[in-house]
Amino acid sequence: MIYNEYRVKFYINTKSTSPVLRFIAGLPQNHQAKIFKYIDFLRQHRGVLDEPYSRHIKGKLRELRVDFGKRRYRVFYFLFIKKTIVVLHGFSKRTAQTPLTEIRIAEAYYEDVINHENLYAKS
Repeated sequence: MIYNEYRVKFYINTKSTSPVLRFIAGLPQNHQAKIFKYIDFLRQHRGVLDEPYSRHIKGKLRELRVDFGKRRYRVFYFLFIKKTIVVLHGFSKRTAQTPLTEIRIAEAYYEDVINHENLYAKS
């Protein structure tokens, strides 16, 4: 790994599964590919993308915005220590505003990451 390179880690819950990866896996293959392409684009740009690709939500929480035709997907993430981007939660967006329930899920996952920092800060 290059010294200045950022890396991506996906949130893993207490059941040792990743809800965001499970969400992405349930999408059509071409939609999955675009989401992973955007996540890699985010990594290449050190976790900082402006609109229309990314938007600040609250605190350290941001959303990656991936549109595929009329389908709109949002993937919550935040920048963590040691140049790590932690991808938390994904959902299909169906309303103009980001649903508060989706934000709360991402916030809960964020808190879980902070409380288990050692799992995400490893090289």
